[in-house]
Amino acid sequence: GPFELMDMIGHDVNFAVTRSVWSAYFYDKRFQPSLLQQELVEAGFLGRKNGRGFFDYAEGAVRPEAQAFAAMRAPESVAIVGETPAAEGLAQRLHLQGIDFSRKPANGDGRIAEAGEAVIYLTDGRTAARRAAQNGIENTVLIDLALDYTQAKRIALTAAASAREQAVQEAVGLFQAAGLVVSPLKDIPGLAVMRTVAMLANEAADAVNQGVCSAGDADAAMQLGVNYPRGPLLWAEQVGLPAVRDTLAHLGNIYGEDRYRISPLLQQRIDEGRKFHE
Repeated sequence: GPFELMDMIGHDVNFAVTRSVWSAYFYDKRFQPSLLQQELVEAGFLGRKNGRGFFDYAEGAVRPEAQAFAAMRAPESVAIVGETPAAEGLAQRLHLQGIDFSRKPANGDGRIAEAGEAVIYLTDGRTAARRAAQNGIENTVLIDLALDYTQAKRIALTAAASAREQAVQEAVGLFQAAGLVVSPLKDIPGLAVMRTVAMLANEAADAVNQGVCSAGDADAAMQLGVNYPRGPLLWAEQVGLPAVRDTLAHLGNIYGEDRYRISPLLQQRIDEGRKFHE
């Protein structure tokens, strides 16, 4: 994961590199370094090399465990909506677990499932609260991006503040019934995986746009050099380039920061109806 990777590299090294890139681009705010990483460096928490970074590497240190919801009952009614990868992956898992569900066509608001009172969406960079307000659906629940919804062991979930507790429990129970451990996240824009993948893909697109490398080289470098499970541009294509673009746009709208500025080449590929790997 990214935090273990930074701990392994060393925060002094990682922070120096980000400052160098920032300076090389004439302090473009898109590349502004992390204040949190600066604080770690100033505190002397450099990572594995001296025993503490984001994680504690001292002998006998207790490793933090990912949070998970307690077991919930499966909802009495389940509908899979549309045919997106998230919807189809969930449908396949439910079928294998012997869970009955109905099918509904996509209705245009992006929902992937309905579980009792809960209406479930894949995050698109908006918070659940904002999406609930804009759609007029108080029981809005969001899930995070997964590499492969049929093979994943865990899914992250959040809900709008307006969502009733029963709706949240029904959504959690649905994914647990599908064989997934369900972790709670705060209602933050883009959640954890989607915003990370969108940002990685955007930076890779910009590297291609500036002639640093080809799309194939960018993907190979990140898979072979950093052990990513999938190259960022190929990953973006499988998520859907418009979905990546929309996630970045929503993040930029909410935070008002240039770091979410969309690569011109990413937008061009969308406008042309083309992929990076063609």
